[in-house]
Amino acid sequence: MRMILFEPDIAGNVGAVIRICACLGADLEIIEPCGFPLKSADLRRAAMDYGGAEEIIRHPSWDVFLANHETRDGRLLLMTTKGARAHSAIAYRPDDAILIGRESIGAPAALHEAADERLVIPMAAGARSLNMAVSAAIVLAEANRQFAQ
Repeated sequence: MRMILFEPDIAGNVGAVIRICACLGADLEIIEPCGFPLKSADLRRAAMDYGGAEEIIRHPSWDVFLANHETRDGRLLLMTTKGARAHSAIAYRPDDAILIGRESIGAPAALHEAADERLVIPMAAGARSLNMAVSAAIVLAEANRQFAQ
């Protein structure tokens, strides 16, 4: 599986996602620009010894990412609070790419338009959203649970 972060704002979150991807067996890609340098101390601190910026596949823009994605197999699954289906209601595939929007603004319209599925993590009434690293962990854990069956 592939975890795709769209223009992330917070280095610590990306560091946590590096660690999550390493522990749950997913590749990590970032669509730039980022709101911080990828060599940030906060990123290294959160990632610990699980990897770093050198292991991330980087795309300089959304358009470049889309061109690269179209040459690969697999669905583009957008995690969004405006999702049409629960993250646990689909059958994940090893070639899926899970896309998470920017912390500050979420997923712009272009991401929604490109997605094969728009998925939501069910939350308590009144809750606005989960941290992007937490969302990444929840979705990758569900995919791994399905793969283990």
